[in-house]
Amino acid sequence: MYYTIGEIAKKVNISPHTLRFYAKEGLLPFVERSESGIRMFKDEDFQWLMIIECLKKAGMPIKDIKTLIDLTMEGDATIGQRLEIFKKQKEAVEKQIAQLQETLDLLKYKCWYYETAKKAGTCAVLNTIKMEDIPEDIRPVKENLKKVRKLY
Repeated sequence: MYYTIGEIAKKVNISPHTLRFYAKEGLLPFVERSESGIRMFKDEDFQWLMIIECLKKAGMPIKDIKTLIDLTMEGDATIGQRLEIFKKQKEAVEKQIAQLQETLDLLKYKCWYYETAKKAGTCAVLNTIKMEDIPEDIRPVKENLKKVRKLY
């Protein structure tokens, strides 16, 4: 079964404009065209589009996605190169997740900090709070902040 650009856009939740951009950038060499030049997507093209979207969300530049697609189109001789590209992107995403986790932990700490200060009516209450009175999941952030403060 074939799908038009509008039909496939609805199915994969990507705008037709984005699909046309992908085509212009060379990301859709696998898409067939009708005799009149209309792009005709097949069921197998869903997987390609999902991979492209995954890599975009993972922060991979369009030019690198194109390189990966070109390598894929070359066949099995490029399996090792493709594997390395995916490993590198996986590592980049893992690093980003770790950074986001640190950010989330600090935000949780600051929420606890201001909730505690609001209940007491002052931030001064936090100057005398004992470590054991700080929620267990927030303590590492508090300890890290103390270390950073000592460095300056």
